Amino acid sequence: MTLRAGNFVPKTYMRRKGKFCYRTDIGQVRLTNEDQALILANPQGDILMVVCDGMGGHNKGDLAAKMTMDIVAKAFRSKPGFINITTAKWWLYKTIKEANRQIYELAESDPANKEMGTTIVAALVKGNQVAIANIGDSRAYIVTNEGLKQLTEDQTYVDFLYRAGKITKEEEKNHPQKHVLLNALGITPSVSLDIDIYTYENTPIMLCSDGLYNNVSDKEIFTVLKTSDSVNQKCDTLIDIANSNGGTDNIAVALWEAEK
Repeated sequence: MTLRAGNFVPKTYMRRKGKFCYRTDIGQVRLTNEDQALILANPQGDILMVVCDGMGGHNKGDLAAKMTMDIVAKAFRSKPGFINITTAKWWLYKTIKEANRQIYELAESDPANKEMGTTIVAALVKGNQVAIANIGDSRAYIVTNEGLKQLTEDQTYVDFLYRAGKITKEEEKNHPQKHVLLNALGITPSVSLDIDIYTYENTPIMLCSDGLYNNVSDKEIFTVLKTSDSVNQKCDTLIDIANSNGGTDNIAVALWEAEK
């Protein structure tokens, strides 16, 4: 179990203030924890959030997730800031591609690591915009007054079937192939990477692995995130609910609440 939380109060010339918490939990079924979560801020006040979910059933999913997190974190810490959201998006693209290259090459060089991989979802807040990068089925949400809004699209076989009109949303929840990914980091020499830019209006941002949203409904997540509890308490509550509902996978959650 890991837990990190804190406040980020930038200097007067910076544009972002807020509170954050990131946490992973092994859940109730898995023997190891292959999830990773992290939130960082740079001197300009840009916020980076990342969640990775090592691929269950594959060799060294925990290593792939940790490698990815270490590569992204090191690159962000060495970058003093970004000129604009376009440069931030390009940095995300290059950094995640580099993580893919390193994971793939390590897997190819050592049979013990063959086919290791991970999902990644990342949010990079720059001023009044946010870039969201996604590979796999971890998710990024924002919390509005109307409800929980998912910003990413699951890159899974069952989500493809749903979008093609082959199955219903209810059938998707219990489909026997719901965990089959169509895209993952580190499996192939080159990876397809989605990065979208959204206007950011200081709404809370939450990233999570499927171990959370498969065990906690959107309505339950929204209810927890709209309480007056601290970010620490909210992360604790979400993980507690996921575990009480079966804890069928590792759980990762990263929550950022900007000061309005």
